[in-house]
Amino acid sequence: MTVEEEKNAGTSHDISYTQNREISWLRFNRRVLEEADEEMLPLLERLKFAAIFARNLDEFFMIRVGSIQDLALMDENHTDNKSGWTAQEQLKRIYRAVTPLYGQKDRIFFQLQQKLSTAGISREIFTQLSGQEKKTVQEYFESFVLPVLSPQVVDERHPFPHLSNKTLYVALLLKTKNGGQFGIVPVPRAVPRLFFLEGEGIRYLLLEDIISAFADTMFGGFGVAEKTVVSVTRNADINPDDEAFDVEDDFRLRMKKVLKKRARLAPVRLETQGEPVQALEEYLCGKLGLAKKQVYHSASPLDLSYVFQLEEKLPQADKRELLHRPYTPRYSPMLRESESVLPQVLRRDVLLYYPYESMDPFLRLVREAALDPSVLSIRITLYRIDRKSKLAEYLVAAAEAQKDVTVLMELRARFDEQNNIEWAERLEEAGCKVIFGIDGFKVHSKLCLITLRDKGRIRCVTQAGTGNYNEKTAGLYSDLSLITANEEIGKDAAAFFKNLSVSRMDGRYSKLVAAPSMLKETVLTLIDHEIEKKENGLPAGISFKLNSITDRDVIDRLSMASRAGVPVALIVRGICCILPGVPGKTENVTVRSIVGRFLEHARVYCFGGGDDRRIYISSADLMTRNTERRVEIACPILDEELKRRILHILDVQLRDTVKGRRMLPDGTYQRIPSGEDGPLDSQEYFMHETANIPAPAAKEPEGGFLASLLRHIAKHGTAAD
Repeated sequence: MTVEEEKNAGTSHDISYTQNREISWLRFNRRVLEEADEEMLPLLERLKFAAIFARNLDEFFMIRVGSIQDLALMDENHTDNKSGWTAQEQLKRIYRAVTPLYGQKDRIFFQLQQKLSTAGISREIFTQLSGQEKKTVQEYFESFVLPVLSPQVVDERHPFPHLSNKTLYVALLLKTKNGGQFGIVPVPRAVPRLFFLEGEGIRYLLLEDIISAFADTMFGGFGVAEKTVVSVTRNADINPDDEAFDVEDDFRLRMKKVLKKRARLAPVRLETQGEPVQALEEYLCGKLGLAKKQVYHSASPLDLSYVFQLEEKLPQADKRELLHRPYTPRYSPMLRESESVLPQVLRRDVLLYYPYESMDPFLRLVREAALDPSVLSIRITLYRIDRKSKLAEYLVAAAEAQKDVTVLMELRARFDEQNNIEWAERLEEAGCKVIFGIDGFKVHSKLCLITLRDKGRIRCVTQAGTGNYNEKTAGLYSDLSLITANEEIGKDAAAFFKNLSVSRMDGRYSKLVAAPSMLKETVLTLIDHEIEKKENGLPAGISFKLNSITDRDVIDRLSMASRAGVPVALIVRGICCILPGVPGKTENVTVRSIVGRFLEHARVYCFGGGDDRRIYISSADLMTRNTERRVEIACPILDEELKRRILHILDVQLRDTVKGRRMLPDGTYQRIPSGEDGPLDSQEYFMHETANIPAPAAKEPEGGFLASLLRHIAKHGTAAD
């Protein structure tokens, strides 16, 4: 058996040029952690990246590890179609890959803590305080903390308590005449996490450290043999129709049977803070049903979310040193701020590029539509919106102004369910027609349709975007938003909303491309078209900008394109299951990942060049969940000026040598050497560009984007040097 045959054993797919989704994600999250180690970044921004890394890892265990554990229970012989591993083999490799990340996080955290202390921001340890400070902390503990604590011993009359997901506890092994006894103290959420000491600078203690310091006094005559801070992570993926599963369709049906057989929210990880305490760990693992390999030791705090609170305490002078300089998005130069938006977008297509440009033109458009007597209706899909949403308020105003307002509110937006329910009720009370998704399919599309009567005829203004209608994340995420009065797109949007209202999933449209009915089919057809062009000696090229790519059919077709000689350039922030530069399989494929100040969130599909060039912006990553089990929209860019702008964005990002990394054939990432024009940070470039400040060198590529893409592949295609 050859090496390749051995690698492909156990699966019908060629896995020589693919990697496991979970390992790819862990490599991406390591990239996030590496940002915390970047000396050029302000100190508190670096600490935020460490907190984001930890939060990402929490969700990974809650969603992905939880779902794979379920899969292992359901079908021990099922294999991943990109690695050939069973669920148990995936778990084994995940546990092995995560362990060193804790060590890396601890090293970075304590380096940053030391540097922040020098800058006047100090996390204090109780035992190192002065006598008077210890007394101050004790008074605070006895007055404000102790009254809300619920310490408990575990014995015949006090059963082992339910340890809530991602809640902090101080766990103790108590000394008794008959041996050891377990005690536990929940860290209350009702008490502020940080206690600030008086004096120069910002000096604080963590609540769990304070409770741990006085835990010995809470259990009567018991002595304390061991104590540590612990946290349990539980399986939060309780919906088998949801996004966590990226396997065959029939999995959902079988999964429903599993849900009836197992207790929901089963533990998937135990974390301990400080030195390992063997007796406590063994006790907790026994009670929680966890194996030793599911226990992770952290020297740094288990919950780093408190770092975002430190920003609020900073004096203005320190903010300039410890945080990014403030950035204010500009109003789109395609629109006159002094004129109403509605008549302007009736005249020309407009493309907004968040966060470099403000979301305000779109919000103004909806507000104008709410009050304009010529507007007949507003239809919109909402997935994640801000708790204080101007957009939702404008929809309420439109309904109160007797407009026909239809809102498809997706209630299954993970971790935003309660917020969406509350807004749905508010919108419904105002008179909006609210639809709650489609059974078995998440509605993830970003589409808004405004219908109006203009000079005796009905006209449509359609907005299609890559990101959510969330004013807060529009300042943090990099997204594209198209506003167009194109008649065909408007008719498609009207038909799309009509189909949603009757749960019809098989709609086909003239310009818009929808999932699950036609998106994958269209993408595969357009890839085939580029292969055909290359075989006929015509210029060909493919470029995708995505958050993730896991769809096996798309990956295989991109490999076919590569083998045909089509240059394929991928900008994939997160999960990327296709490996670039594999000889004979993907040697014409390159993969870039950009992790920076803003979260790269836009999805762009680009095919060909010249007059045959086709560009779509989309709500969908090329993942099986998006292409087959979600309602998504891809919208074509028809205006040539807007096409050139998107190609410019892709070109600059492909040449990012500061925040960009290139993927190697083994799935790891490598820094990119600076080009002839010096280092290029694409996000910094666009901030300069939109502020009309002279930007770092990033000339338009000679010969256009396709020529740039061909040069890019020629230089980096093997990715092996």
